[in-house]
Amino acid sequence: MLTPGTDAPDALEGSDTPAASDTPGGPDTPATVPAAVLAAPRPEQPSAFTACRVFALRALLKIRHVPEQLSDVIAVPIIFTLMFTYLFGGALAGSTHRYLQTLLPGTLVMAVLLATMYTGVNLNGDLAKGVYDRFRTLPMWRPAPIVGALLGDVARYVLSALLVVGLGLVLGYAPHGGVAGVALAVGLVVAFALALSWVFCWLGLVLRSPNAVSNLAVLVLFPLTMASNTFVDPDTMPGWVRAVVGANPVSHLVTAVRDAAGGRADGAQIGAVLAASALLIAVFAPLTMRAYARKA
Repeated sequence: MLTPGTDAPDALEGSDTPAASDTPGGPDTPATVPAAVLAAPRPEQPSAFTACRVFALRALLKIRHVPEQLSDVIAVPIIFTLMFTYLFGGALAGSTHRYLQTLLPGTLVMAVLLATMYTGVNLNGDLAKGVYDRFRTLPMWRPAPIVGALLGDVARYVLSALLVVGLGLVLGYAPHGGVAGVALAVGLVVAFALALSWVFCWLGLVLRSPNAVSNLAVLVLFPLTMASNTFVDPDTMPGWVRAVVGANPVSHLVTAVRDAAGGRADGAQIGAVLAASALLIAVFAPLTMRAYARKA
């Protein structure tokens, strides 16, 4: 038992407990602990590819644990394909079967592009919860959380595209391009959707709420898809409307998808789609990363 005014012994006799020391760990921390920690090799920073892959997997796991977030991705393709085929097919093309051959590539484009808004909505929600504040403290490539989330959402686009194509085949759609043509068509849509999702990532960073992101996204997407050749032939439109439709990149995407699925892929249309995709990334990827840096 210690008497007042006496110092504690450096270590208890017969004990393996090391002496206490005034170390950074506190007076009750053994002196050997900080040295052991400092001696341990520092973990290597993961590569940009590894970090992006981890965050892409995170996006997929969120879908797995909250599958109801796929409700719109599943419902929209089915509703639009059935509604336009059976409500307007006879009036616009004389028969639903004939109209389906023109309509299905358009609904494929529309369904996938509508799914791109959820990238920005989910990003905005995670920012509000402080999730990205924790990500910024991790030793990794700074854009990885954004890029990984974008890549993970490709699963949404592929699922939506496969639903449209599968339903179309059941209804009587006949793609003369075969599996290769359909694969090329789906690839073009997914590539353009991935580029367009940068726009909604940027909106997710600059707007205040997920509702604001989704509302503005609808205002962007519906004019893009409706003011195009998605549902009707532009030759029946007034001249000034045809000019707008011709300048719309979605019109080039729909034409490229129709041609690819029909077995007559047009290099000029494919080039226009890829050029529009590259332009979207060149403009909105830097804007997105600048807005993300301001959040730090």
